[in-house]
Amino acid sequence: MDSPMCLVENADGELHVVPGAIEYLMGLNQQVVVVAVVGLYRTGKSYLMNKLAGKRQGFALGATIQSKTKGIWMWCVPHPENRDHTLVLLDTEGLGDVEKGDEKNDNWIFSLAVLLSSTLVYNSMGTIDNNALEKLHYVTELTEHIKVKSNQRDGEESSEYLRYFPSFVWTVRDFTLTLEVDGRPITANEYLENALKLRTGHSKKDQAYNLPRSCLRNYFSPRWCFVFERPASGDKMRRMEELTDADLEPAFVEQAKEFCDHVFNEAKTKTLKQGLKVTGRLLGNLAETYVSAIRSGQIPCLDNAVLALAQIENSSAIERARAHYQKGMADWVAYPTETQEELSEVHAVMEKEAVAIFINNSFKDEDQKYQLELMKVLQEEYEKICERNYKESQKACESKIQCIFAPLEEKIRDGSYMTPGGYKEYCNDLKLATSEYRSEGGRGVKAEEVLNEYLGRKASIGEAILSADQSLTEAEQRAEVEQVKREASERENRAMEEQLVVQERLRADQQRTYEENVNQLMERMERDSRNAIAEHDRVLQARLKEQNDLLRQGFDDRAHQMQREIDTLKGAKAQEEEKKPSFMSTALDTVGTAAALFLPGILPKVGGMAVKWLSKWF
Repeated sequence: MDSPMCLVENADGELHVVPGAIEYLMGLNQQVVVVAVVGLYRTGKSYLMNKLAGKRQGFALGATIQSKTKGIWMWCVPHPENRDHTLVLLDTEGLGDVEKGDEKNDNWIFSLAVLLSSTLVYNSMGTIDNNALEKLHYVTELTEHIKVKSNQRDGEESSEYLRYFPSFVWTVRDFTLTLEVDGRPITANEYLENALKLRTGHSKKDQAYNLPRSCLRNYFSPRWCFVFERPASGDKMRRMEELTDADLEPAFVEQAKEFCDHVFNEAKTKTLKQGLKVTGRLLGNLAETYVSAIRSGQIPCLDNAVLALAQIENSSAIERARAHYQKGMADWVAYPTETQEELSEVHAVMEKEAVAIFINNSFKDEDQKYQLELMKVLQEEYEKICERNYKESQKACESKIQCIFAPLEEKIRDGSYMTPGGYKEYCNDLKLATSEYRSEGGRGVKAEEVLNEYLGRKASIGEAILSADQSLTEAEQRAEVEQVKREASERENRAMEEQLVVQERLRADQQRTYEENVNQLMERMERDSRNAIAEHDRVLQARLKEQNDLLRQGFDDRAHQMQREIDTLKGAKAQEEEKKPSFMSTALDTVGTAAALFLPGILPKVGGMAVKWLSKWF
């Protein structure tokens, strides 16, 4: 993306997604690291975003008191450290713009930045004092604008938000203080944590003081802070877009570099529930889902968004897998294939890739409904390809027969065989033509069947030639009749064996289809389980750290109240670990039973598959 484009337009207090931006995201299949910057208007947010993009110009900078950015602007650039990721930068309009005068609108902009990002950068000027924290009142109202569950109760544990919210970076511009406490040097991160310490009182004033601090501590982890000196003099500040690093204060340049390095190395891939990695396409769907909810007067719900996205993405994943399979088979299969095995081998490769595409692009397919649909779709595609292979084989064989047996057909028409000794000549010509036909390549999987049908149609002609051959005695004619029967039986057996080989190969294909799907399903379920446990663990460790900080700061009552939440998290983690074998077993039974309806070749083996696969994983 050469320059930023508007993702969410804010016109007359109404939010709209911009179709062109959504279209761009829909074509972006890489996983994304999403960094959103929020803050009061005219605090230099856009400059930081341009630095992350590696450009001096891009997001609009302004030298006046008017806010430049309206809505949410997006810039997708290659991630400088993770080549298989895209860095998505979201620059939001300044909060508290006096010209706008719509605080509710500000809340929605702030909430969207939280919902869409994996790292949230809050930019402010001066210092992190009580005034600065009061201006960040938007964080205290997040639970009024974002729900985790559709049936969420008031006072839902903050860990539910901590599970889904982005990491938090506070950038402090024009910082002039010395980083020290009681004469001891501290880091910028310690400066932030010191500013977030709570008061021990219970007065309304104390509660108001603690509220934004508690919200930041409870909703966002990990947290970082970066401080920046003033970049240049007032005259230079008015033309920041024109300045190079050489024109700026060296300390500011170094601080900006540290900030960018941190984002490039620490900002994580955007994830949803259970560690689902978000692609550009998913991000576009998320933006549409959240803005649609806001426009309809609803509160965006994370669980509902995931369910809605699952339906869209899982259906899309099936179509993408089907398209990949179709293209691969079209590219690699030359009709007719010499054997069914040759076709089967290409099918196996393309099916494996198609299943992987589905597995990597689908999620929350808890009853395997969509994977079963994929299995059915690919089986139908394979059956159509096999049918085409049969027809192409039939055409090829008929064409070769027409060419190879043409001299014999000509002699039949001109009566050459209707003479004494003609039957022996006929048999020799038939044998030579049959041998030549069988030596030909490119006949495909119906070679013997088509030959048998052709020679079967010639049986009455052979009988007529035999009857007309006066050079043979009655005994010799009877012997020839028996010979014809033996040869016909042999051809029939060869044709049947040919088809039995095809059918056995198709049954093996069905079994392999089932096993490939189960194998990749088990791998994904194992990966999802690990992600879920890691997610539980991350939240649990964050809450344990917060509890320990509260104890150190003398908030014994708060720490004790938090224990119930910690115990719930421990229980959820243990439950996730315990349910894995039974959950996987249920999934295997579901897939095996349903798949047998359209993969009859696996029916005799379904019962023992669960034991086989579970023993592999546990």
